[in-house]
Amino acid sequence: MKFRRRAGNVAREEVFLNLTSLIDVIFVLLLFFVVTTTFSKPNQLKIELPEAVSGTPPEETQLKTLELSIGADGQYSLNGQNLVKSDLATLIAALGRESEGDNSLPLVINADARTTHQSVITAMDAAGKLGFSQLRMTTIEADAAKQP
Repeated sequence: MKFRRRAGNVAREEVFLNLTSLIDVIFVLLLFFVVTTTFSKPNQLKIELPEAVSGTPPEETQLKTLELSIGADGQYSLNGQNLVKSDLATLIAALGRESEGDNSLPLVINADARTTHQSVITAMDAAGKLGFSQLRMTTIEADAAKQP
């Protein structure tokens, strides 16, 4: 069926869609997603930190911080870079290279709860041989329900 158009000069009405309220909703959603997003630092080693009942949180520092991670298998990672070998000489060389000889930098040791005691002692020995005096051990707070 074919409809006939009206004869004459009829002005067409333009369709206008007000997008102001839609833009407001988009900005509110954007703000919501920005506020609720969590950011995490990806690590090379998967580490389950040991638990401790007491301790104080570290103070914020503007200095460069060295982070030494020790995996459950004794593998070392310095500032996210895995070390080739897990021995004292390699660890001393890597710490010296990363710190550029500045032994006043804070050194944070993140050791897995299942790592051997010897791996942690080797890391502390390497830091001591290089003269690091600001040494921190990372733990997580123990649950009160697990306490005897």
